[in-house]
Amino acid sequence: MTTRRIGVEEEMLLVDPATGHLTAASARVVETADDDVEQELFLQQLEIQTDPTDDLDDLRGQLRSARRRAALAAERAGAALLVSPTPVLGGDPHDVTPKARYDHMISAFGAVGRQAITCGMHVHVEVADDVEAVRIADAVRPWLPLVVALSAGSPFDHGADTGLASWREQVWDAWPSAGPGEPFGDVRGYREVVERLVSTGAAIDAHGVYFDVRLAEDLPTVELRVADVCTDLDDTVLVAALLRALAETASHESEPAAWRVELLRAARWRARRDGLEGHLVDPLSRQLVPAADALATMLDHLDAALRESGDRELAHDGVQRLLTLGSNAARLRHVAGEPVDLDAVVRDLRTRTDASWQDA
Repeated sequence: MTTRRIGVEEEMLLVDPATGHLTAASARVVETADDDVEQELFLQQLEIQTDPTDDLDDLRGQLRSARRRAALAAERAGAALLVSPTPVLGGDPHDVTPKARYDHMISAFGAVGRQAITCGMHVHVEVADDVEAVRIADAVRPWLPLVVALSAGSPFDHGADTGLASWREQVWDAWPSAGPGEPFGDVRGYREVVERLVSTGAAIDAHGVYFDVRLAEDLPTVELRVADVCTDLDDTVLVAALLRALAETASHESEPAAWRVELLRAARWRARRDGLEGHLVDPLSRQLVPAADALATMLDHLDAALRESGDRELAHDGVQRLLTLGSNAARLRHVAGEPVDLDAVVRDLRTRTDASWQDA
């Protein structure tokens, strides 16, 4: 087996270094940054991306270097980079990046778009063709809530504790084309769904279809879009390894397991609410079990793919590390303390953001 190449896109926030509040600095940042630092929907956001690679050490190095370039460009613009899935403190009203596409999105979707200042991690996994990509998209659906739980790191949003481990996922679901769906069956089925979503206005075009898993329009990849952006690169690399293994395993499945979309949404709800600190839906038994048991099921399911790619030790060690330390959401709540100190949360996120690139 040839190890599939992967690439990662990370969205992140720009904050005022003194206050930790959002600051609309992306235009100034990209003026001095390299080409791999791009603007996003709001001027308070950036996006970085890696080149395709089959080596996780190379992926980590690329992410570290890209974060470094973005952070230094932000510093030159009088801002600070913050790798956080949601704005902990908020700030000034969100400024839409002045591009025709983004103006169209806000006009079409109203408050859904205006409130969507969230940051995710998107993983592209190489595929042979669209046929394989659709097979993967259909088969991975019941496993993705476990990835949501592993990456969950957005309990706070605009000065409030949301009560969820991943508020980003909740906000993201407001887009009419987002979330899990029914199996597409084949490439024609996929294309028909996309065309109908665009024709009804539920997406402005094929790039605006926000399925949990979608076929990349311009790349030979399937794009998995369920993870919160992870502050710590160890978590980022773990998520990328598991998603690659899920894609590889799914590519060999002749027919996806029959899951009603309502039950998939329920499984994801448990993941976004509890993270790793509660019970998750086991994709095989379909029962609520302790998070550790559900993740053990996933690691067993992915064992052959993880062995072939050389990622088995990393995956097992990474999952155990997070089960021992807790999800990033739990860590941030611990940092916040009682009474809640969200300034301390931002300081923690800034310290870890800086640590993720400073040795690049």
